[in-house]
Amino acid sequence: MALAPVRRVLPNGLTVITARNPLIPAVSIAIGVNAGATADPAPGTAALTARVLDKGTTRYDAEAIADELEGRGASLSVGAGRQQIVVSATCLAEDIGAVLPVACDVSRQPTFPEAAVATRRAELITGIQEAADDPGSVAVDALHAALYPDGHPLGRPVRGTHDAVAALTRADLVAFHQRYFVPGAAIVVAVGDIDAEELADRISREFADWRGEPTPIPLPPAPAPRGERTLIVKAMPDKSQADVAYGTVGLARRDPDYYAALVMNNALGQYALGGRLGDSIRERQGMAYYVYSSMDAGLDAGPLMVRAGVSSENVERTVASIDAELIAVLTGGFTTAEVDDAKRYLIGSLPRQLETNAGIAGFLLSAEVYGLGIDHDVRLPQRIAEVTHEDVARVARRLLDPARVVVVVAGPWSGPAA
Repeated sequence: MALAPVRRVLPNGLTVITARNPLIPAVSIAIGVNAGATADPAPGTAALTARVLDKGTTRYDAEAIADELEGRGASLSVGAGRQQIVVSATCLAEDIGAVLPVACDVSRQPTFPEAAVATRRAELITGIQEAADDPGSVAVDALHAALYPDGHPLGRPVRGTHDAVAALTRADLVAFHQRYFVPGAAIVVAVGDIDAEELADRISREFADWRGEPTPIPLPPAPAPRGERTLIVKAMPDKSQADVAYGTVGLARRDPDYYAALVMNNALGQYALGGRLGDSIRERQGMAYYVYSSMDAGLDAGPLMVRAGVSSENVERTVASIDAELIAVLTGGFTTAEVDDAKRYLIGSLPRQLETNAGIAGFLLSAEVYGLGIDHDVRLPQRIAEVTHEDVARVARRLLDPARVVVVVAGPWSGPAA
């Protein structure tokens, strides 16, 4: 069944998208603001802003927010990504009149209490320190930095850096919020057991008096793929396993090759127990604790990455096996069965993605961010079905080249044997 959402753009520039789902007697709200880590004036500003956003507003202090939510079994959370900060809330349909104003106020009028800023800053610094001690995080961070050098926003961790976060003040968060949290940079999506037009009316009334002009966030173009292969070793001798991050610059979400790349990534190894990588490296050779591929296609070309966790003695064999699988794809291609299986899986998984109100809200928010159209749920299965075997082979030739990848190994491994 098509989602058939309602879409409005208010006079103040706010985009409102709503859909009715009578199967679940609840409502999920997602307020996405174009204020993610790519807008950071200092690394970690968006991440810390998100952590403090719901700790008090001009209408509700932290205790009042908790009272409004907990007594109704409702929930509210805030998360920061590379592109957006998203305020999410879920409540029973009958409680929308009480919960929507809270979510609205959290996004529009936070007060950033000094005590909350100090507490959340300390928690974020702890998270940064924990990531610095985790081989997987170290490997991924180093890969991003190598693929997107010279201060490119995609080269920085969303969580920020220790020194930058430690220096952030309440005034920094207030300034960040005032600059970027404006209606023209925001999308409000709500899905649940309420008529879509009525839900849109409620949201429109709540946000009608919001004012402010959006600030452009220039995103430097993604660097060209590297011209040579690079190995980076992050020695962590006290760890029990090594983590491998093997990758290259991929493509953007609006790239015409996106759907072919989506099928290719699934066939390659999007899931740890499936695809070429999982079958060869984990199942047949038994070398990796985990191995999978991922594709991060955003407003600009994100990384195409292979991840693996291995014992130190298997690092070189694992990297060589990843090379071999990519070369096999480039020289022999995927089989017709592999391509068909990947397409069937991706199309078949769509209904599972849309089983919950929150899942539908996230889908509609993403479609709006990337300009995919209000009927994206209807067109997506056909876009995947139309991908041909040659399309997959072509995009593999475009993206997969072991001679030009960055390979990062973090853990108890000091480098190749002499």
